[in-house]
Amino acid sequence: MMQPAEQIFSCGFEIFGRVQGVCLRKQTRDLATLNQVRGWVMNTDEGTVKGQLEGTLPKVNELKFWLLNFGSPRAIIERAEFTPTKEITSHTFSSFSIRYHHVPAPKMAI
Repeated sequence: MMQPAEQIFSCGFEIFGRVQGVCLRKQTRDLATLNQVRGWVMNTDEGTVKGQLEGTLPKVNELKFWLLNFGSPRAIIERAEFTPTKEITSHTFSSFSIRYHHVPAPKMAI
């Protein structure tokens, strides 16, 4: 059985407001890395920022609190939604990364 300090928890998040183009992804990654939280963060086409957190419960909760109440200095957080935090048996991610999605170019008619 894992000791409490070794237990790993995971939750997803989506942040609403003025959250793109304000360094929120970079600062989320930096804070997560500093706190040994793994996962990812990315912009969405809907103008939000979403991601996944994995780490000890205190560290995951610290990131959730920061995302809900602070974010980057230029961000204006209107709302934050989190999936239920659940215990997982092992990490899914090896680090915390910024994900980039690419919209495929339209197909040209031939």
